[in-house]
Amino acid sequence: MLPLVIERIHALLSYDPSAPMLFSSGTFWALFLIFMPLYGLLRSRYWQMIVFVVAFSFFFYYKSSGVFVLLLAATSLLDWILSRIIVRHGTSRGTQRLCVAVSLTASLGILVYFKYANFFLWNINALVGGNFQPLDLVLPVGISFYTFQSVSYIIDVYKGRVAPTRTWLEYAFFLSFFPALVAGPIVRADYFIPQIRDNRHASRSEVYTGLWLVILGVLKKAVIADYIAQYNDLIFDAPGAYSGFETLMGIIGYTMQIYCDFSGYSDMAIGIALIMGFRLAQNFNFPYKSGNVTEFWRRWHISLSTWLRDYIYIPLGGNRKGTARTYINNFATMLIGGLWHGAAWKFIFWGAMHGGGLAVHKASKPWLDRLPDNYVVRAISWLITISFVAVLWVFFRAASWSDSVEIIRSVGRDFSLAYFPAFASARMLWLILMIVIVVAHAMPEGFWNKAGNLFVKSPWIVKLLIFIAVVQLVLELRTADVAPFIYFQF
Repeated sequence: MLPLVIERIHALLSYDPSAPMLFSSGTFWALFLIFMPLYGLLRSRYWQMIVFVVAFSFFFYYKSSGVFVLLLAATSLLDWILSRIIVRHGTSRGTQRLCVAVSLTASLGILVYFKYANFFLWNINALVGGNFQPLDLVLPVGISFYTFQSVSYIIDVYKGRVAPTRTWLEYAFFLSFFPALVAGPIVRADYFIPQIRDNRHASRSEVYTGLWLVILGVLKKAVIADYIAQYNDLIFDAPGAYSGFETLMGIIGYTMQIYCDFSGYSDMAIGIALIMGFRLAQNFNFPYKSGNVTEFWRRWHISLSTWLRDYIYIPLGGNRKGTARTYINNFATMLIGGLWHGAAWKFIFWGAMHGGGLAVHKASKPWLDRLPDNYVVRAISWLITISFVAVLWVFFRAASWSDSVEIIRSVGRDFSLAYFPAFASARMLWLILMIVIVVAHAMPEGFWNKAGNLFVKSPWIVKLLIFIAVVQLVLELRTADVAPFIYFQF
């Protein structure tokens, strides 16, 4: 009996590359239920709480990415040492700039090596006609997210926007905070570090609001996204094998899947942080309500779009250097954003098209502003925007550029609404879940605030019944394996 218990504990504590730690996994919630009482006991003991959360965050990352936790630790230590040198009395401006250069070179160099080395080598090989053998590289989970936090921290310290942390432990807390570590939201030092220093306890209302967000996140990810992904995967894994109608349903399905998957993760991350007494910035604000591409990027992955604005677009000149330069800066920023998402030409194309869309919208704004603000105009604007976004998601999801083109072409082949009755009969639950998310997205934004407030104020038995119902839905609709979050690969 004892050896079996020891074996199970060892399995629980060891890294399994085939089953990385996920918010939607039972392992995480089992560990979190152990974590929270201990965290509550240590909450008033500042340094003990810091050590405990940092240790759990590093363990969480170890369970997600194995030995690469050492890379996270080394990055945090180097950043902290350099940030202290930057603000040390008597440090020359040249030395400060050297510290920034060393930090950026180290952080971005590691990211480029793991994420883009094979992409660059493959393209060089294609140009010179060599016999390229790809490097055996495994991308550390979430490296893009914590690298962006590292970059913004060192730049903000250099520019005097934020004071560096007094100790490495406090900085490690910021960089490795487990709710946001592997898939965001991207946390900014000037917003989060003061919260660490305040050491504020979560109110009862915040705890229940956090639980509400976790429940919404689980519904989006583990119920809706994971279920509708089963059909979407059939379409994207066999380009051209299905009718135009079925292919279009797969494209629309993936459009909803990626929103539910990523916003669901963000809801869970924000909710878990709020239960612990920390506020993370909103990451999604009903992006598919957008009437233009500019509005879409104000509502989609807000922490990334604001990071790109503040650390790429504005330093390039923003809108301060004339109209043409503004368009170029928009395009370049989104091109970098596309490359951030993945080392492939399809991601670069995806970013370039969004950059072009932003430029076209800004150029057309004087004419668009003269159009009447009525239902018809708003409906047409929405339809153009969502169609543009959905078509570009094909390049985001498909395995290759050629697959993307084939899937889009397939929509125009053999397209007929006559397929709908048979499709509805075979995919009734898929359609129901799609309708649920469309209706939920179309509700007035204040509706969800009111629903959250009602949940917070409801009796504990109501909260328990809602929680049990959600767990039952997850159990009923779950797939054989817990599906990883889409943005884990970035």
